[in-house]
Amino acid sequence: MKKIIETTDIQKTYVMGSEKVRALKSVSIDINKGEYVAFMGPSGSGKSTLMNIIGCLDTPTAGTYILNNKDVSDMSENELAEIRNKEIGFVFQTFNLLPRASCLENVALPLIYAGYGKSEREEMAFKSLDSVGLGDRVHHKPNELSGGQRQRVAIARALVNNPSIILADEPTGNLDTKTSYDIMELFHELHQKGNTIIMVTHEDDIAHYAHRIVRLRDGLVETDTINPNPTRGKMIAVTE
Repeated sequence: MKKIIETTDIQKTYVMGSEKVRALKSVSIDINKGEYVAFMGPSGSGKSTLMNIIGCLDTPTAGTYILNNKDVSDMSENELAEIRNKEIGFVFQTFNLLPRASCLENVALPLIYAGYGKSEREEMAFKSLDSVGLGDRVHHKPNELSGGQRQRVAIARALVNNPSIILADEPTGNLDTKTSYDIMELFHELHQKGNTIIMVTHEDDIAHYAHRIVRLRDGLVETDTINPNPTRGKMIAVTE
Protein backbone atom coordinates (compact mmCIF):
# COMPACT_ATOMS: atom_id res chain seq x y z
CA MET A 1 0.00 0.00 0.00
CA LYS A 2 1.21 3.49 -0.83
CA LYS A 3 1.64 5.78 2.18
CA ILE A 4 -0.07 9.11 1.57
CA ILE A 5 0.51 10.64 5.02
CA GLU A 6 3.48 10.14 7.35
CA THR A 7 3.74 12.18 10.53
CA THR A 8 6.74 11.64 12.80
CA ASP A 9 6.79 13.04 16.34
CA ILE A 10 4.47 15.93 15.40
CA GLN A 11 4.28 18.52 18.17
CA LYS A 12 2.30 21.76 18.37
CA THR A 13 2.65 24.36 21.10
CA TYR A 14 0.55 27.53 21.19
CA VAL A 15 1.75 30.56 23.16
CA MET A 16 -1.20 32.30 24.84
CA GLY A 17 0.09 35.29 26.79
CA SER A 18 2.57 33.95 29.32
CA GLU A 19 1.23 30.40 28.99
CA LYS A 20 2.30 27.65 26.63
CA VAL A 21 -0.35 25.13 25.59
CA ARG A 22 0.94 21.83 24.18
CA ALA A 23 -1.91 20.84 21.87
CA LEU A 24 0.08 17.94 20.38
CA LYS A 25 2.88 16.35 22.40
CA SER A 26 4.14 13.67 20.00
CA VAL A 27 2.00 12.15 17.26
CA SER A 28 3.31 9.66 14.70
CA ILE A 29 0.70 8.32 12.27
CA ASP A 30 0.90 6.72 8.81
CA ILE A 31 -2.16 6.67 6.55
CA ASN A 32 -2.24 4.71 3.30
CA LYS A 33 -3.93 5.67 0.06
CA GLY A 34 -7.56 4.55 0.09
CA GLU A 35 -7.92 4.35 3.89
CA TYR A 36 -10.98 5.66 5.74
CA VAL A 37 -9.86 6.98 9.14
CA ALA A 38 -11.73 8.73 11.97
CA PHE A 39 -9.95 10.91 14.53
CA MET A 40 -11.79 10.92 17.84
CA GLY A 41 -11.20 12.39 21.27
CA PRO A 42 -12.66 14.73 23.88
CA SER A 43 -12.44 18.50 23.60
CA GLY A 44 -8.79 19.52 24.02
CA SER A 45 -7.45 16.12 22.92
CA GLY A 46 -5.61 17.59 19.91
CA LYS A 47 -7.75 16.05 17.17
CA SER A 48 -8.62 19.39 15.51
CA THR A 49 -4.99 20.58 15.74
CA LEU A 50 -3.85 17.35 14.08
CA MET A 51 -6.51 17.79 11.38
CA ASN A 52 -5.32 21.35 10.72
CA ILE A 53 -1.71 20.21 10.35
CA ILE A 54 -2.66 17.31 8.06
CA GLY A 55 -4.81 19.76 6.06
CA CYS A 56 -1.86 22.20 5.74
CA LEU A 57 -3.88 24.89 7.54
CA ASP A 58 -1.22 24.98 10.27
CA THR A 59 2.40 23.90 10.68
CA PRO A 60 3.90 21.80 13.49
CA THR A 61 6.20 23.30 16.13
CA ALA A 62 8.40 20.20 15.81
CA GLY A 63 8.40 16.90 13.93
CA THR A 64 7.95 16.10 10.25
CA TYR A 65 4.92 15.69 8.01
CA ILE A 66 5.27 14.02 4.61
CA LEU A 67 2.24 14.33 2.31
CA ASN A 68 2.42 12.37 -0.93
CA ASN A 69 6.23 12.22 -0.69
CA LYS A 70 6.51 15.99 -0.08
CA ASP A 71 7.84 17.35 3.22
CA VAL A 72 5.31 20.05 4.12
CA SER A 73 6.57 20.64 7.69
CA ASP A 74 8.44 23.87 6.89
CA MET A 75 6.65 25.16 3.79
CA SER A 76 5.81 28.85 3.34
CA GLU A 77 2.19 30.08 3.41
CA ASN A 78 2.11 30.26 -0.41
CA GLU A 79 3.49 26.74 -0.78
CA LEU A 80 0.97 25.42 1.76
CA ALA A 81 -1.88 27.15 -0.10
CA GLU A 82 -0.84 25.46 -3.33
CA ILE A 83 -0.62 22.03 -1.63
CA ARG A 84 -4.06 22.57 -0.05
CA ASN A 85 -5.61 23.39 -3.39
CA LYS A 86 -4.05 20.44 -5.24
CA GLU A 87 -3.97 17.69 -2.63
CA ILE A 88 -6.80 18.25 -0.13
CA GLY A 89 -10.58 18.53 -0.34
CA PHE A 90 -12.17 20.03 2.79
CA VAL A 91 -15.65 19.35 4.16
CA PHE A 92 -16.60 21.52 7.14
CA GLN A 93 -19.33 21.26 9.77
CA THR A 94 -20.67 24.70 8.78
CA PHE A 95 -20.55 23.95 5.00
CA ASN A 96 -18.63 27.22 4.27
CA LEU A 97 -20.61 27.99 1.12
CA LEU A 98 -20.88 31.45 -0.47
CA PRO A 99 -24.53 32.45 0.11
CA ARG A 100 -24.97 34.55 -3.05
CA ALA A 101 -23.28 32.07 -5.38
CA SER A 102 -25.05 29.14 -7.06
CA CYS A 103 -24.15 25.53 -6.26
CA LEU A 104 -22.21 25.38 -9.53
CA GLU A 105 -20.23 28.53 -8.67
CA ASN A 106 -19.50 27.28 -5.14
CA VAL A 107 -18.20 23.95 -6.40
CA ALA A 108 -16.13 25.58 -9.17
CA LEU A 109 -14.35 27.92 -6.74
CA PRO A 110 -11.22 25.77 -6.13
CA LEU A 111 -10.80 25.43 -9.90
CA ILE A 112 -10.40 29.20 -10.28
CA TYR A 113 -7.31 29.05 -8.04
CA ALA A 114 -6.09 26.01 -9.98
CA GLY A 115 -6.18 28.04 -13.22
CA TYR A 116 -8.92 26.25 -15.20
CA GLY A 117 -10.90 28.16 -17.86
CA LYS A 118 -14.59 28.94 -17.30
CA SER A 119 -16.13 26.26 -19.52
CA GLU A 120 -13.86 23.56 -18.07
CA ARG A 121 -14.66 24.73 -14.53
CA GLU A 122 -18.39 24.53 -15.18
CA GLU A 123 -18.15 21.08 -16.75
CA MET A 124 -16.05 19.72 -13.85
CA ALA A 125 -18.31 21.34 -11.23
CA PHE A 126 -21.43 19.89 -12.86
CA LYS A 127 -19.92 16.38 -12.91
CA SER A 128 -18.99 16.70 -9.25
CA LEU A 129 -22.48 17.89 -8.25
CA ASP A 130 -24.04 15.12 -10.32
CA SER A 131 -21.85 12.54 -8.54
CA VAL A 132 -23.39 13.53 -5.17
CA GLY A 133 -26.96 13.48 -6.50
CA LEU A 134 -27.40 17.22 -7.11
CA GLY A 135 -27.24 17.42 -10.90
CA ASP A 136 -30.71 19.02 -10.85
CA ARG A 137 -29.75 21.71 -8.30
CA VAL A 138 -26.77 23.35 -9.99
CA HIS A 139 -28.35 26.82 -10.25
CA HIS A 140 -29.86 26.87 -6.75
CA LYS A 141 -28.36 29.06 -4.04
CA PRO A 142 -27.45 27.55 -0.63
CA ASN A 143 -30.49 29.09 1.10
CA GLU A 144 -32.75 27.19 -1.34
CA LEU A 145 -31.35 23.85 -0.16
CA SER A 146 -31.78 21.65 2.92
CA GLY A 147 -28.88 21.14 5.34
CA GLY A 148 -28.12 17.75 3.85
CA GLN A 149 -28.10 19.16 0.31
CA ARG A 150 -25.76 21.97 1.41
CA GLN A 151 -23.36 19.40 2.82
CA ARG A 152 -23.53 17.50 -0.48
CA VAL A 153 -22.55 20.73 -2.27
CA ALA A 154 -19.61 21.05 0.13
CA ILE A 155 -18.61 17.44 -0.59
CA ALA A 156 -18.88 18.07 -4.36
CA ARG A 157 -16.58 21.10 -3.92
CA ALA A 158 -14.10 18.92 -1.96
CA LEU A 159 -14.10 16.34 -4.77
CA VAL A 160 -13.92 18.66 -7.79
CA ASN A 161 -10.11 18.87 -7.92
CA ASN A 162 -9.70 15.09 -7.55
CA PRO A 163 -7.66 15.57 -4.36
CA SER A 164 -5.40 13.02 -2.69
CA ILE A 165 -7.35 13.27 0.59
CA ILE A 166 -10.84 14.31 1.69
CA LEU A 167 -10.69 15.90 5.15
CA ALA A 168 -14.07 16.09 6.88
CA ASP A 169 -14.28 18.10 10.11
CA GLU A 170 -17.43 17.10 12.07
CA PRO A 171 -19.28 16.67 8.72
CA THR A 172 -22.60 15.79 10.38
CA GLY A 173 -22.38 18.26 13.29
CA ASN A 174 -25.12 20.56 11.93
CA LEU A 175 -27.42 17.85 10.58
CA ASP A 176 -30.33 15.89 12.03
CA THR A 177 -29.94 12.16 12.65
CA LYS A 178 -31.45 10.84 9.43
CA THR A 179 -29.57 13.36 7.25
CA SER A 180 -26.35 12.51 9.10
CA TYR A 181 -26.70 8.87 8.11
CA ASP A 182 -27.47 9.86 4.50
CA ILE A 183 -24.23 11.88 4.38
CA MET A 184 -22.25 9.05 5.97
CA GLU A 185 -23.64 6.68 3.35
CA LEU A 186 -22.31 9.08 0.70
CA PHE A 187 -18.86 9.03 2.35
CA HIS A 188 -19.02 5.23 2.28
CA GLU A 189 -19.72 5.33 -1.46
CA LEU A 190 -16.82 7.77 -2.01
CA HIS A 191 -14.49 5.45 -0.09
CA GLN A 192 -15.68 2.49 -2.19
CA LYS A 193 -14.57 4.46 -5.26
CA GLY A 194 -11.03 4.67 -3.86
CA ASN A 195 -11.01 8.04 -2.10
CA THR A 196 -8.85 8.50 1.01
CA ILE A 197 -11.06 9.95 3.77
CA ILE A 198 -10.00 11.39 7.13
CA MET A 199 -12.78 12.52 9.42
CA VAL A 200 -12.82 14.29 12.77
CA THR A 201 -15.84 13.48 14.93
CA HIS A 202 -16.78 13.24 18.59
CA GLU A 203 -19.74 10.95 17.83
CA ASP A 204 -19.15 7.21 18.23
CA ASP A 205 -21.86 6.14 15.79
CA ILE A 206 -20.43 8.41 13.07
CA ALA A 207 -16.84 7.25 13.73
CA HIS A 208 -17.93 3.65 13.23
CA TYR A 209 -18.48 4.25 9.52
CA ALA A 210 -14.67 4.53 9.27
CA HIS A 211 -12.45 1.46 8.84
CA ARG A 212 -9.84 2.72 11.31
CA ILE A 213 -10.37 4.78 14.47
CA VAL A 214 -7.58 6.87 16.03
CA ARG A 215 -8.41 8.15 19.51
CA LEU A 216 -6.44 11.09 20.87
CA ARG A 217 -6.14 12.27 24.46
CA ASP A 218 -4.01 15.07 25.91
CA GLY A 219 -2.07 15.56 22.66
CA LEU A 220 -1.12 11.90 22.24
CA VAL A 221 -2.51 8.91 20.34
CA GLU A 222 -4.34 6.85 22.94
CA THR A 223 -5.44 4.02 20.62
CA ASP A 224 -5.19 3.31 16.89
CA THR A 225 -7.43 0.40 15.94
CA ILE A 226 -8.90 -1.25 12.87
CA ASN A 227 -12.71 -1.22 12.98
CA PRO A 228 -13.69 -4.85 12.18
CA ASN A 229 -17.34 -4.03 11.41
CA PRO A 230 -17.73 -0.59 9.79
CA THR A 231 -21.34 0.61 9.67
CA ARG A 232 -22.96 -0.08 6.31
CA GLY A 233 -25.91 1.73 4.82
CA LYS A 234 -28.50 2.95 7.32
CA MET A 235 -28.24 0.09 9.77
CA ILE A 236 -28.68 2.37 12.80
CA ALA A 237 -32.30 2.82 13.78
CA VAL A 238 -33.46 6.43 13.72
CA THR A 239 -35.61 7.39 16.68
CA GLU A 240 -37.50 10.61 16.92
